[in-house]
Amino acid sequence: MSEINLAATLQATIFAQMEAAYPNEGGGFLLGTHDESGYHVAEVVAVANTFASEEQYHRYAMRPENWAQMEDIADERGLGLIGYYHSHPDSVSTPSEYDRVHALPHFVYIITSVRAAQAVEMSAWLLREDRTAFDRAALLVK
Repeated sequence: MSEINLAATLQATIFAQMEAAYPNEGGGFLLGTHDESGYHVAEVVAVANTFASEEQYHRYAMRPENWAQMEDIADERGLGLIGYYHSHPDSVSTPSEYDRVHALPHFVYIITSVRAAQAVEMSAWLLREDRTAFDRAALLVK
């Protein structure tokens, strides 16, 4: 099982962003490094939800230029684009079928469950190589 290392301050930042997005989904990118010991999140960057406004309560999307911009920012900081985070309003922090279909292997996915505008649970996931399912990753908040 891969370990995802996340500072408690970054977890608090994600929780605050996801609570602010409620009742819609919010999200952003994880910048950091990946080595034999796991993934190390160094920074989180929120990105506005560009999904159709009437669907944002259960869908999150960003523009392709957001990806390109984040890759440039990560490179400038000596980091990599290692993952993505988003919320599930009034739902569990497990990936949906929509999440699986749109996910990439070797990318960390952190999902926060937000209920009644309060972040209540966070979990981390990695997509299998064959893209058939996600596997839970060990999320270490320090």
